[in-house]
Amino acid sequence: MNEQKGSYRIIISGGGTGGHIFPAIAIARALQQRESDMQILFVGAKGKMEMEKIPQAGYAIRALDIRGMDRGKWWKNITLPYFVLKSLLQARNILHEFKPHAVVGVGGYASFPILFAAQQKGIDTFIQEQNSYAGKANQWLGKKATRVFVAYEGMDRFFPPEKIMITGNPVRQDILSTHISRDEACRYFELDPQLPVVLVVGGSQGARSINLAILQKIELLISHRIQLIWQTGKWNFEEIQQRLQSTTTSSSYHKRIKIMPFIDDMAKAYAAADVVVSRAGAIAIAELSVMQKPAILVPFPFAAEDHQTHNATMLVEQQAACMISDAEAGEKLVPTIITLCVDEEKRNTLREHIRKWAIRDADQRIADAILQVLQQKRYRSSSSKQNPINHHS
Repeated sequence: MNEQKGSYRIIISGGGTGGHIFPAIAIARALQQRESDMQILFVGAKGKMEMEKIPQAGYAIRALDIRGMDRGKWWKNITLPYFVLKSLLQARNILHEFKPHAVVGVGGYASFPILFAAQQKGIDTFIQEQNSYAGKANQWLGKKATRVFVAYEGMDRFFPPEKIMITGNPVRQDILSTHISRDEACRYFELDPQLPVVLVVGGSQGARSINLAILQKIELLISHRIQLIWQTGKWNFEEIQQRLQSTTTSSSYHKRIKIMPFIDDMAKAYAAADVVVSRAGAIAIAELSVMQKPAILVPFPFAAEDHQTHNATMLVEQQAACMISDAEAGEKLVPTIITLCVDEEKRNTLREHIRKWAIRDADQRIADAILQVLQQKRYRSSSSKQNPINHHS
């Protein structure tokens, strides 16, 4: 393959949720802004969300037959070694065919096999660790990684200090570049700008505990004249729609509740919201920080190493967010929403403190660091060819 300047080939791997996919796309675009002829290949897990979302963003993707550990049903893990070995072989074949200069892992099932295979071949590997508590796979891979990009201080608990670079977490470009006013955003969702708006998101897949907590006390919310923009996730959407129609009698209720399986224009949803209810994934927190939104975080309790609780706790300790445990959501979530909607001083405090966590150019920082390593390597390689070692004294 042509090795002239600028013709780098990079694999970006990971997915499973929007929290891994959107940063991956942001990094890819930042890299191509710097090197327009760069070749980028994505690697994902077969049957997962990335296999649909990455091609929609205009990139090629290859699939690995990898699946994660089932933490609730141990017997489902019996076939796991087979899928790990199969995906490692597939990863080696992809590396052999594409011949990348670097592999970037953003988290998700597909990251481990391709990063591990790349390290075995001596290819530069970069890990984007999004959370404040690193997963076991990333901790292990981090020992041989070229760089580890992190969003939080104190990550030398998990990675060699000399490999760590604090970059923040990449945020979707449409969220960064939005200039829509709250009133315009409310009108887009056909909501009343004079009334409070709560955005409820349980991640790209939805969150059943959050959905049920809202559904159980929906009439209490409506009685306080609170409006909802509610991302249910595709699995819960029809059930919630049917339950709403059977429990709410007034047509004015339905005007104040905008439910959808997935919100395509999150920039407008954030712009309209006075309060956001969210899981505590690292990318959700990055977006809330950039948009300076008062948030009630409900960490997903089964996330690896309970990293969402770690993420949320860091914000709570800085008075930058509220937190309710998943188990207490049914009892406490709606009363907390109502309290926060009427307490403007509290909202302002949360807004002011979460703003300190905002990093708007994380994708640019990561792209620059990757290219710096590759360019230095190419320079050293060309220098050694031009100046062979002189063995004569």
